Amino acid sequence: MSLIEDAKSGIVLDGAMSDELEKQGVETDNKLWTATALVDQLNKVYNAHQDYFRAGAELVITDTYQANVQAFEESGYSKKEAEKFIRDAVKVAKKARDDYQKETGKYNYVAGTIGSYGAYLADGNEYQGDYNLSEKEYLDFHLPRLKLVLKERPDLIALETQPKITEPVAVLNWLETNYPDMPIYVSFTLKDSKHVSDGTSIEHATQEISKYKQVFAIGINCVSPKLVDQALKEFAKYTSKPLVVYPNLGATYDPKIKKWRSFKEKFDFAELTQKWYEDGARLIGGCCTTGPKEIKEIRQSIDKLR
Repeated sequence: MSLIEDAKSGIVLDGAMSDELEKQGVETDNKLWTATALVDQLNKVYNAHQDYFRAGAELVITDTYQANVQAFEESGYSKKEAEKFIRDAVKVAKKARDDYQKETGKYNYVAGTIGSYGAYLADGNEYQGDYNLSEKEYLDFHLPRLKLVLKERPDLIALETQPKITEPVAVLNWLETNYPDMPIYVSFTLKDSKHVSDGTSIEHATQEISKYKQVFAIGINCVSPKLVDQALKEFAKYTSKPLVVYPNLGATYDPKIKKWRSFKEKFDFAELTQKWYEDGARLIGGCCTTGPKEIKEIRQSIDKLR
């Protein structure tokens, strides 16, 4: 089976990297966030990937969401060091995948993640999109990291936690010209069940992204589970591509302290997965504040559904 074929029946994604690193003692309350671990704690990134594979994940996302050359340089590292950290993030994910395959015989996927410019700002803007760059400015920001990730040959690229349409379009235009065979999924954050975070309608965002042949799935991540059902129905009106969804647990992010505020609601991801699958979701996992527990629940449902 190939990634594209597997995506038609269902793929279980991983959960939060930040929570798993913090459980191992990694301090993430800084502008580098989870990318801090790439400097001298790669073993802990490896452990997080392995924990998700053992929980049932079939696709893990590299620790490159907030790992970009600019942020590393601003934190005092050289360009050469920054480039090594980013490439190491892909290498360690692939090593965890390969080691798991040796143990079990099952091949899983590694997605090279490219977070938004809003994530780099480290002020919560990936949930707002209150910035406007030209296509050239977006590429000047993204290409130093994206090219390094691509050199390590992940199975796919994840343009995730995108609060607006212009940013992923800029990156997709470049990928279409330079890496037309690289599978990509695009996932947005939401303002509500009909709009992505900057107010662009899901209708417009879906129609624009669906024009790119190498985009095999489109959807949402790091939103409250309460928004997912209606939002997926909205996406499904405008595309026949598989939908991707990996929500948080309904928490809100405080950019001042770089932490998620506490929450009390409980969600049954086994039950939710069945509902989301009926809505057209085929790549299903968890984002911030989720962990192996939720991934196990998702895997149980996916195994019954496909």
